[in-house]
Amino acid sequence: MSVLVAYATRSFRLLREEVFVLPARTVFLLICILLLLFPLISQEPFILRVFILAGIFAIFAASWDLLSGFTGQINFGHALFFGVAAYTAALLNWNLGLAPWATIPLGAAAAVLAGLVVGIPCLRLRGTYLAFATLAFPLILLGVVYAIPKITYGELGIYGIEPLAGSRVASYYIAIPSMIVLGFVMWKITDSKIGLVFHAIREDEVTARASGINTTRYKLLAFCLSGLFAGIAGGLYAHFVKAASPSTLELLLSFQVIIWAVFGGIATIYGPMAGVLILYPLTEFVLIRYLAVPSETRLLIFASIVLLVLLFMPQGLTTWLRDRTEKICPRCKLQNLAWRRKCRVCTAELG
Repeated sequence: MSVLVAYATRSFRLLREEVFVLPARTVFLLICILLLLFPLISQEPFILRVFILAGIFAIFAASWDLLSGFTGQINFGHALFFGVAAYTAALLNWNLGLAPWATIPLGAAAAVLAGLVVGIPCLRLRGTYLAFATLAFPLILLGVVYAIPKITYGELGIYGIEPLAGSRVASYYIAIPSMIVLGFVMWKITDSKIGLVFHAIREDEVTARASGINTTRYKLLAFCLSGLFAGIAGGLYAHFVKAASPSTLELLLSFQVIIWAVFGGIATIYGPMAGVLILYPLTEFVLIRYLAVPSETRLLIFASIVLLVLLFMPQGLTTWLRDRTEKICPRCKLQNLAWRRKCRVCTAELG
């Protein structure tokens, strides 16, 4: 009993000193709690389906940010990792009968391998050349899918694989906690020494290399980590929709993830996740179900919303909100409330 009391006391102190001191962290905690408790409010299948897919795509968007936002290695073919994992999980389940708890990690491992396949030949490329080189890989794999229909079932895809869970609520409690945990893991990676190196590579790779950093190794690490998390999202998606089809490799998905990330705010991890959690339900609930907007008009409305946000918030929605509620201490570099005069840790003047 004393151990539980000590743990609760320590947890409360951590929340008070590290979470409740900043609006962004407090809002993030409240959103996580609300998402975890949502099935107690409503269990309508359509609503749960939208939030499950939003959670899966949030992992996918954050994985793009981990690679492109933090290292500057712009990837226009990020759907490759998603599709490789989805097809791997579907094929393993369809042909070998493996359960989702086995196929999803194996699909993620296949996506890591895809990260190496993409990363190694693209190491010497930068900017536009790198972006268009990564764009080619999902197109190549899409051609392979169409070329061997006896294995991949071509345009039809693989349907009827084992579902993620026995019920919609159970699937929800797999996807949403996975989103929260994996998002936190990615944020911790970027907040560590590895994240600092990623920042250095993005800002000036030549200087980073001159400082003794093995930029080749860290760029490969970024491709593999990004592939790992995108692969988990791809495996979750395949088992939730019970299918793996060419749509998981299409260019539209690759560009969609970039829109989510830019809308939410790149180089933050939580920004792309917020972008998905805002835009995806907005599209599904308002534009499709309740207003029944045609696809052409829906695309126009969607693009207009994104353009308006970027016009007034060029760094993304979450970055814009953070800059207006928080301030970085010039001495210890910790975040503080924007209206504080002194740092909450080192008491330096914030200006």
